[in-house]
Amino acid sequence: MNTLINGFLVAFNPSAGWQRIAADESGVMKVLLLHSIPFALIPAVCWYIGVTQAGWNVAEETVRLTTESALPMCALFYLAMIAGVIFLGAMVSWMAGSYGSESGLARGVKLISYTASPFFLAGLLGLLPLLWLDIMIGTLVACYCVYLLYRGTSVVMAVPPERGFLYASAVFAVALVSFVALLGATVVLWDFGPAPEYTYLLAN
Repeated sequence: MNTLINGFLVAFNPSAGWQRIAADESGVMKVLLLHSIPFALIPAVCWYIGVTQAGWNVAEETVRLTTESALPMCALFYLAMIAGVIFLGAMVSWMAGSYGSESGLARGVKLISYTASPFFLAGLLGLLPLLWLDIMIGTLVACYCVYLLYRGTSVVMAVPPERGFLYASAVFAVALVSFVALLGATVVLWDFGPAPEYTYLLAN
């Protein structure tokens, strides 16, 4: 329960949230099972419902994904979020020595998983896909996640603030490269694996 509370707390009260997380001695599996895995279900499930049931309007037509094509895509999206948390957490742990931190993998995974809390919660937008709204709020949420990363790195990884800034910048750079690589992998998967299939209905 504390792990779930910490997820909401860091999203809405970063100062108190990061202090609680830094004091929490939970291991990697506990963080994944009680935070990353359930929280990542929010965007995966909501977007599945949104793109298959609500859809979006294009040129007076309602466009939806078929359930058969949406299910594997959303499942892969869910797995990619979990894998991303673990990978970036491992990168945080790997870079720890360079910035004077002795923290291990558990703290790296905690930092990334809780930093992503607003992203997971914003997945509720998927229930009603509106391109302009999703882009606007998605951009704001991404900026807030970066803010949380910079606020939390020095606290969770127990380094001075000036080193924490450089540490967070390095993590952010790795995250950007990983995101671009994920986009490239998505295009490849569309050619050799799950690809979107659409249905079209006249909008009311």
